[in-house]
Amino acid sequence: SEPTTMSPPPQESASYGSAITSPRSRKQLGLFFAGASFFLLSTVITRRSLARRYKAITPKFYQPNTRPNTTFNAGLEAFEALNLATVNVCSLAMMVAGGTLWAFDISSTDDMRRKVRGGLGIDGSGRSEKDAEEEMEEWLATVLARKEEKERRKKESVEEK
Repeated sequence: SEPTTMSPPPQESASYGSAITSPRSRKQLGLFFAGASFFLLSTVITRRSLARRYKAITPKFYQPNTRPNTTFNAGLEAFEALNLATVNVCSLAMMVAGGTLWAFDISSTDDMRRKVRGGLGIDGSGRSEKDAEEEMEEWLATVLARKEEKERRKKESVEEK
């Protein structure tokens, strides 16, 4: 296992303006702005689709309103609705993910790994990664032992009946 190169921790900045315009912050905000522009584009596409649908169902000037326009393909309508909903949700999720990554000051997977491990107490609390893995193995062994004991009791109770 080769040691991985980790990006340097974020530098604390004295002024708020320089922190927003730093290259690291601009990189983090890139995903947010890409999601925001994608969301704007998907909103425009959805509005155009709804306007086209509304225009198609309104009766023409000399057409009686008792005979609605019923020429539509339900499968195609459902497919288009599903596509529009998917695009809207994906663009919103992209925007939220970018904003969250910026808010938590994460710009790479190494940053994410360092923050998660720090939150779990693996890096900074004096425990090594090996100790944490051993503790997880012990916990898993106790859980599996309890499960086996329950299965054994259940099997014994079924055999008694």
